Amino acid sequence: MTTLTTALAPGASLARAEASYAARRRRKLVVAALVFAGLAALPYGIRDVYLQNVLILTLMYAALSQSWNILGGYCGQVSLGHALYFGLGAYATSVLFVNYGVLPWFGMLAGGALSAAVALILGYPCFRLAGHYFSIATIVIAEIGLLLVHNWDFVGGAMGIQWPFNPDSWWTLQFARDKIPYVHFAVGFLAVVWFVTWLIEGSRWGYWWRAVKDDAQAAESLGVEVFRSKMAAAAVSAFFTAIGGGFYAAYVSYIDPESVMSFRFSLLFALPAVLGGIGTLWGPLVGAAILIPLTEISRSYLGGSGNGLDLMLYGVLVMVVALARPEGVLSLFRRTRKARNEEATP
Repeated sequence: MTTLTTALAPGASLARAEASYAARRRRKLVVAALVFAGLAALPYGIRDVYLQNVLILTLMYAALSQSWNILGGYCGQVSLGHALYFGLGAYATSVLFVNYGVLPWFGMLAGGALSAAVALILGYPCFRLAGHYFSIATIVIAEIGLLLVHNWDFVGGAMGIQWPFNPDSWWTLQFARDKIPYVHFAVGFLAVVWFVTWLIEGSRWGYWWRAVKDDAQAAESLGVEVFRSKMAAAAVSAFFTAIGGGFYAAYVSYIDPESVMSFRFSLLFALPAVLGGIGTLWGPLVGAAILIPLTEISRSYLGGSGNGLDLMLYGVLVMVVALARPEGVLSLFRRTRKARNEEATP
């Protein structure tokens, strides 16, 4: 090997690595387009209204879990108070639509902006805490928000807000005769959150967030703006969570404090990501596809006698994953693919 070849080898190797990384990211995008197209077509083969409802909830919680995953998975800040942002989005959309006639589309954006601002305000003191202290703080703040809404007459207090019945329309996001439009909205919402996460994953922010998650002190010593990274992740995560809250309010047409701000929602946002694979693009969708149908089926068959069973189910699933597959269910597919590649390599 000549001196010139030796000198160029590291540069050529780096170029090949960059080209390989770019190709893998493009493949992810192609796979995502096929998956979301398939999900959009799926309801046409499901005419049962109950199954369509389960599909809508699964897609919605997958998007909400991906929203949580931005902060909890990529940045490593485990929030257990995201029900606050979900509730803010639901109430902002409902109040603006019912009281002032503002279309839900604008209400969801307003709720998202409000939640992002609240996340920044709350993040200033909360991100001074670390580990489980941060998680506990998010629970306490969300519960305070729940109590405030319970006693705030402007937003209906404990009685909640009932949406008026309108003809089926995309403008008002109300469809009484057919649930397929709701499926399409949920698929679109999931696709947008997934795509934003994909963009972030390959950006400077994505590298910063993963560095903060791995070792905040080491990241800061290397020039990563740790506090700014956490604040940005919180704002983006809260924005999309509130969008989901606005959609949920339009879907069910009635909200009260317990139905959109209870601690159960915070668990439902985090657990699919934990179950499927935290800090991954597909983990929340895989986890939601397992968790939400199980939850809805158990509730449907057991009714009132199964009250609290969903929480037990969540606990059992978390224990099983923590013991058998800490990296999440998605790691099973990765390990299988890796084994096949090794077998194919001569």
